[in-house]
Amino acid sequence: MYLLLPLLVFVLMVAALVDAITRRDDQVKHLPKFAWVLFIVFLPLIGSVLWFTLGREWDTAPRESMSFGDPRRWSRDEPAPAAPASRPQPRDYRTTAQQLADLEREIEIAELEAEIRRRRQGPQSPDAG
Repeated sequence: MYLLLPLLVFVLMVAALVDAITRRDDQVKHLPKFAWVLFIVFLPLIGSVLWFTLGREWDTAPRESMSFGDPRRWSRDEPAPAAPASRPQPRDYRTTAQQLADLEREIEIAELEAEIRRRRQGPQSPDAG
């Protein structure tokens, strides 16, 4: 009976350490990941409880940082393929700012291509058009 509480604290500390170490940096809140690990090691009970309540980001999406198994198995929001020929569409993991920058580059390229087409057609007479 006297061993039960220390064993539970140890299991909680190990679980918190594994969870803190395997999280990506953008999934850790309030402190850097290294500080959370030190906090969990030096104050096992308090650090572990605070890690699970305040330090981690609770998301329902699968974690891409995990390295075991087939990543396609983790996706729960995509329906199962209807036929063997259909494949799930790849996800876009870019930020909104990156997507907007890419879109602006595409617009600029399209404008340059339109300018090239106009110049290849030759000079237009002022009274035509």
